[in-house]
Amino acid sequence: MASINLLPWREAARKQQQLNYLTVLAQVAVLAFVLMFLVYWLYQARVEGQISRNSLLETEIQQLDLRIAQIRELEKQKAGLQQRMSLIEQLQRSRNLGTQIMDEVAKTVPAGVYLLSLDKKLNRLLITGKSESNNRLSGMLRIIEQSPLLTQPVLEFIQASKEDSGLLSDFKMHLRLAGAEPPPAQAQPAAKTAAKVGAQG
Repeated sequence: MASINLLPWREAARKQQQLNYLTVLAQVAVLAFVLMFLVYWLYQARVEGQISRNSLLETEIQQLDLRIAQIRELEKQKAGLQQRMSLIEQLQRSRNLGTQIMDEVAKTVPAGVYLLSLDKKLNRLLITGKSESNNRLSGMLRIIEQSPLLTQPVLEFIQASKEDSGLLSDFKMHLRLAGAEPPPAQAQPAAKTAAKVGAQG
């Protein structure tokens, strides 16, 4: 029987197996690369989407901050307008206050009580004068307590006058003017009114 040399066939089979192995390895590498690329692309898309959403949120937040600043500015303007309106209302109420005070004081002064001066500061009124007796001053206090404009009378002192040989007594009285309170947010300058009045009820 003739001998057959199988070495070339085996070498060719081995080379074919190596080629097949390298081909499969290349395909696996390509597939792995494609999968990695797909995963990377997917996550990159998600990251870009999140960045886009974050950018949108930041834009909305900036717009909201701008609107909040505008609202605060409008509230400040509103508060300023309300303060001005309150001041205007106060000025309108107090426009004829001097005349009302003189008229009301004249109604409350009984016979035997003489006023020397009236000093007004904000919603306070200081009265100085002379009285023939303490009873007349007591009557004046009772009348003031019933007045719609003059309230909270406080007699600071009453003492015998040195100029009239004890016939008249000097007194000083503090009053509050109802409805003449200054606006709480703005101080008004002190206003003083002085008058010499001799009144008998």
